[in-house]
Amino acid sequence: MDVWYVSYGSNLCEDRFMCYINGDIPHGSETRELGCIDKTAPKRSVLAELPYPLYFAKERSKWGTGGVAFIGHDPIESERTLGRKYLITDEQFSEIVAQENKQPGLEIDLQRVIREGSLTITEGWYGTIIYLGEEVGFPMFTFTANTPMDEAIFSKPSEAYITTIGRGLTELGLNEEEVKDYFLHKRGIEGNFTSDTLPFGI
Repeated sequence: MDVWYVSYGSNLCEDRFMCYINGDIPHGSETRELGCIDKTAPKRSVLAELPYPLYFAKERSKWGTGGVAFIGHDPIESERTLGRKYLITDEQFSEIVAQENKQPGLEIDLQRVIREGSLTITEGWYGTIIYLGEEVGFPMFTFTANTPMDEAIFSKPSEAYITTIGRGLTELGLNEEEVKDYFLHKRGIEGNFTSDTLPFGI
């Protein structure tokens, strides 16, 4: 079965996302990804907009010191998070979730996720799967933290991480000014960066 994986963090950048497929070290990261058994590239890749709040939390990751991206569990119509939809197999999606959570062999009952709307499957950082509806006949899924956003401690993301997300947004057609406008009021970035200090490398 094919599914849409909807990314909103560093996987907005296609070459970074493909590290989860091929098993490479992303530029700016410190860790080689395991890769998927099926290394077929996504059949499609398109821009997505999510009515969910974006925030940055945690203190250190594979990107070094600094927060990483999550979304809140519940949609908020006044919020806008940009994403990138990759049409991949359900097996690839499960393997990507497993890599994000450092739990090889993790299994996901996607039909249950569809029925329930969301499902927590592991205690990993990205342990909650959210069903986002259907697009051209294929279900859409993303993943985020288990804890609600209002319990998170927002933190400044690393320059390498922000640069990667910024590159992904420009790949989707945004210019530098639009990227900055998008980022500046996100939780974890607001107050920690200005328009002049956002490190996009674009």
